[in-house]
Amino acid sequence: MTTDRPSNLRYLPVAIFAAVVLFFAIALTSGDPSKLPSALIGKTVPPAVFPAVEGMDADGAAIPGFSTADLAAGKVSIVNFWASWCGPCVDEHPLLTDLKTAGGIDIYGVNYKDQATAARRFISNYGNPFKAIGADTSGRLAIEWGVYGMPETFVINGKGEIIYKHVGPLSADSIKQKIIPAIEKARSAQATP
Repeated sequence: MTTDRPSNLRYLPVAIFAAVVLFFAIALTSGDPSKLPSALIGKTVPPAVFPAVEGMDADGAAIPGFSTADLAAGKVSIVNFWASWCGPCVDEHPLLTDLKTAGGIDIYGVNYKDQATAARRFISNYGNPFKAIGADTSGRLAIEWGVYGMPETFVINGKGEIIYKHVGPLSADSIKQKIIPAIEKARSAQATP
């Protein structure tokens, strides 16, 4: 006569599933997303032309787009990927304006997967810290730059090389502790023959 004892093996799939869920929960809640690695650090920016956002102007003059050649003109600069639909982009926008004023640095904006009307409204509402604003309506150029999501900010040296990448919205702390030192380091390297 056989006894019908419950087998512990029937709980094995549930235990495996619970372990996988726990692993992903820990992975998603730990770590700093701004420390995501970039294979482009130290390399020349990917070649691209960011066309002007249709109808974008300031004081009656059209705001131009830009190309990566503009980033290799001998001056340290910043490229910021943003979108009107991005809440964190709204939060960081005043900090970009302050950085432009205090740091005396050219900031280039890339409007990502946005309607031109929404982009114009965003700049009209929050101000324009950008020297030029290019459009990436398909998102293809962002992929080439290794952009994970909005917003992302790159510090570019005068030779057009990416020297620092910040994933996520800028904060006063990240500007003070990461962006400004990266700018100063690039300027120092540029001044040294």
